[in-house]
Formats: sequence, structure tokens, C-alpha cells
Amino acid sequence: MTESAQQQARRQQRIEELCAASLRAMTGQADLHYRGRRLYRGESRLPTHAAHLRIDPAQDDFADCRAVADGMALRLLHSDTALHRRLCPEDAIERLVFELLEQLRAETRAPDDMPGMADNLLRRFEHWSRDFYRSGLTEGSIGMLLYTVAQMCWSRLQARPVLEETEDTIEGIRASLVGEMGTALHGLRRHRHDQAAYAEHALAIARLVGERVRTEQAQAGDDDEAGDPEEGATGAFALLLDFEEGDGDDTAIATAATGRSKVFEDAAQAYRVYTTRFDREVAAGKLVRRALLRENRERLDQAVAEQGINLPRLARRLGSVLWEPRPDGWAYGEEEGCIDGRRLAQLVSSPTERRLFYREQVKLGTDCAVSLLIDCSGSMKHHIMPVAMMAESLIRALEMIGSSTELLGFTTGAWNGGRAYQEWMSRGRPRGPGRLNEVCHMVFKDADRSWRRARTDIAALLKPDLFREGIDGEAVDWACERLLARPERRRLLIVISDGCPADSATNLANDAYYLDNHLKEVVARRTREGQVEVLGLGVGLDLSPFYRRCLATDMSQALDTHLFDEIVELIGGRHRR
Repeated sequence: MTESAQQQARRQQRIEELCAASLRAMTGQADLHYRGRRLYRGESRLPTHAAHLRIDPAQDDFADCRAVADGMALRLLHSDTALHRRLCPEDAIERLVFELLEQLRAETRAPDDMPGMADNLLRRFEHWSRDFYRSGLTEGSIGMLLYTVAQMCWSRLQARPVLEETEDTIEGIRASLVGEMGTALHGLRRHRHDQAAYAEHALAIARLVGERVRTEQAQAGDDDEAGDPEEGATGAFALLLDFEEGDGDDTAIATAATGRSKVFEDAAQAYRVYTTRFDREVAAGKLVRRALLRENRERLDQAVAEQGINLPRLARRLGSVLWEPRPDGWAYGEEEGCIDGRRLAQLVSSPTERRLFYREQVKLGTDCAVSLLIDCSGSMKHHIMPVAMMAESLIRALEMIGSSTELLGFTTGAWNGGRAYQEWMSRGRPRGPGRLNEVCHMVFKDADRSWRRARTDIAALLKPDLFREGIDGEAVDWACERLLARPERRRLLIVISDGCPADSATNLANDAYYLDNHLKEVVARRTREGQVEVLGLGVGLDLSPFYRRCLATDMSQALDTHLFDEIVELIGGRHRR
């Protein structure tokens, strides 16, 4: 049976959690995690250095994913990053070969007492070799050269024969390379435990391959012979550029696309706001006519009733991850505990009396504030009914176990920058204005109002006119500050969104990833501070590039028990990247 998009996303997330746990166990580095199918150390992304370690979790099996984790663990343990970076050649072709050889060297360091690790790496390299050969990328001369060099070096380092399926195919070019590479190949095997000495031979092979590729390209010129097969082979081996952008599977839940903002980095990650004169924080219920609010409330009530969500069960599941023991007075007349001096006379009059003690009573309760922050950008209009149903169900269940709850939203006051953009234009468009729009933060339910009193205002979520553009970073900061004003010990912020931060005026005046980078900085800062737990709930999108703890959901499906169980696990800390 074909997996749904949500099932594929969950499967990928579980695999990444297991692989990250394996990496942390092998390396002893507690801050290693996956986000958006990429490996991170803290907030720094670690590129995958070899083509055979780049996989598609939706198609490759768990053994391939585990092999990638093993390979990266060995690379982190046995490769000096500073030395490698210093010795790495500048030429693109030479660098990609040098990167490959360093990864292959690290893989030879698999411990003898972990035979499974060596088996994983062997199986993965053979699997990749077959796929590369069968894809036709070896039909061009450059593709064949790169493939043959990879096979020869791997064979020598591992002391194993080359892949039997392609042995005859590469024999000709292999024979022509032996004379020039023989000494270097011997040096690779001999110095595999000494990175600096090994690098001398790896550089010799990289320069030889680079020279041959440049000669081939010069001879081919602009002919078709140097066309797609050559470019495809080079692209598949492109280790210097980290081509890990996604698998192109249209049926799966997509990962949020993001990148680096030059404007944000040049400003030393100092986020700028052009003007705050037009920003506002408003009670959402005041933005909608009362008659329309009552009509929307009836629609929401009907939709929730049709879903038949089991709120008591959801409350118990939430309680299992949020409840904690709390003092509840003292119990007297106990048979064990602290001696109650007032009852010692009973011991004299009745020596067999055992109920002379008292002890503290404990009951389960929550000391937690949960804030749901909903992205009210234009694209969320298509998902808002199931999102509103989900938010309302969570709020009601959380209140049943005694947690404080807030329901917040964020949008902009206008499309395309509004009055802030017009003011910027009238002043001659000064460079680097930062955020250029009117921020509108909406409160659908504050923490001091019960769901019953706020239920009418929550229906304002169904008003389409409120949905414009989204500036996520400032909204997350705002919601965190509201939570920090609460007395509860534990504070959780759940951001519900279906896309990256988007404001057309800001992007045009700065660059495409300015708001993205600010959101990353805000989430990273709040995570470091540790006062608020920031979680991401993606609506048809994997938000892991922004949030370390996140869950991708498919809101086109019914709100079933399994979805709420996944959300409970997210709150409990099971889902992480």
C-alpha cells in the first residue's frame, strides 16, 4: 500500500531521530541532530562530503540511512577539519576528489569490535556504485574517469575487489591510470591512519584527475560530447557544493526552502525594523462583526462535532507528558512516615497502635503555560478550518488538565508593505531598511480567559480578510515575551505554519532570505536561553530548517487520534531534529 505524504514524513523523521541518536552515541557530541534532512552540530550545518553518503530517505532503506550516520560519525571522529580545510585544493574537480578520498579514509577506521558498521558502509558503497553505473552517468568519459578513480581508491583502502558488475567496464581506463596512480594508491593504504601523510597522496590523485578532466573538456569544447552525461557525472560527484536540496518527490511533504541572507549577515545578524509606528497588537474579536463571529462559531462547532474528537482521551495523553507531582497537604494517622508527636500517648495506652505517623500528600498537576501561535499569512486560508479545529481541541484538553493556554496569530496590516513601504519610498528608498510592513499581532484567547469565555473570539480565525503576509521571527519573539510574563514554571510555544516567512516589500528591499534568517536567529536564541520551549507544527510542510523540535502534518486528512498522539509526542520531546 502506498504511503501517504504524512506517513512518509513521519517515517523520515523517525529515521533521522534514530540516526542522530546513533551519531551522538558514537561521537559523544550531544548537539548533533538532523534538520530538514541535513546534519547539524548545534546551529552549524555539517555538509555530507561524499556522493555515496547522499541518500533519499523516502526511497532508500534504513540500512542506507544508518550507513550514512556511521560514515559521518567516523568522519567527525577521525578527520581534523582544520587540517583538511587548509590542505583542500581550490580547483573544483580536485577538491571533490580530495573530499571523497578523505571520507573513504575515515571509513577505514571502523572499529574491529563493530563489524556491523563496516558491513553497513560496504553495503552502502556497493549500492551507490550500482545505482551510479546503471543511471548511465558512466557513458561519458569524465563520468567514467571519476567512477573508476572512486572504485580504485575504495578497493585499495578497503583491501577488497572492485564491484564485480562493473569490473570489466572500467578495466581499460583502470589500466591506463595504474602507472600514474600506483605510488599514490600505495600511499593511501599505507598512511590511512595519518591524515597529513595521507593527504599528500590524495592531493596527487586529485591533481591527476583534475588535469585529465581539464584536458577532456578542452578537447571537447562546446561539442555535444561534453554535454549532459559529463555534467551529470560531475554533478553527482559535486562534493564541494552541498547539493542536498530535496528528493524531488511531489507526493511527499516538502521541506521549507531557505538559504543565507547576505544583508542579514553583513549587519552582523542585527535585525532591523524600518518603522514601528504602524504596528499593532489587537484582540482578534474586535476585527470581526459580532454577527459574523456568531456565524463562524456555529460553523466551527459543527465541524468539531463531525470530527468526533475524544477530548477526555486527548487530555489524559497530554497529562501523561505534562503532569508532575505537586504537594497537597499532609496525611495523618499513617503507618509510616514522620512520627506525629501528638499521637505518642496512644503508643503508651495501646502498644500495638501503628498509626502514629504523618507524611506529605502528593497529587498530579501541571505548572505549564502553552501558547499556540498561528501563521495568518495568505496561504493558510486554505487550511484554517482544520487548524482552528485542532487548536480548539488542544486548548480544551489542556484546560481539562489545568494548563494555562493562549491562542495568538500574526499577519501584516497590509499587502506589499503598506504605509511603512510608502514612507520608505517617499524618503528616497534608503539602503538596507530591514522589515518594511505593518506588523499585526492578534490575540484570539489570552491566558487569563477560559475557553468558554473566549470561544466566540476564537471563531475570528475563520475570517479570510485577516490573512495577508507573515513576519514569523518578530511574532515568535512577541509570543515568547508574553509567556515569560506568566508565573508558570514550564512554558511551551507551538508555532503552526505552512511556509517560510514572507513579506514581498521586505524581500525586495533586502533579499529573499532576510526574514528566514531572522526567524532562525530568534528560535536559536530562545532555545539557548531555555526559558521557553519553541516547537514547530508544519501544515503540509517540514519546518525543520527553522525549528529543532517539529512535526510535519497533512491537514488535508481528517484530524484523527494518531495526529493528536504525534502532537503529544512532540510536546513530550519525542520529535526532534
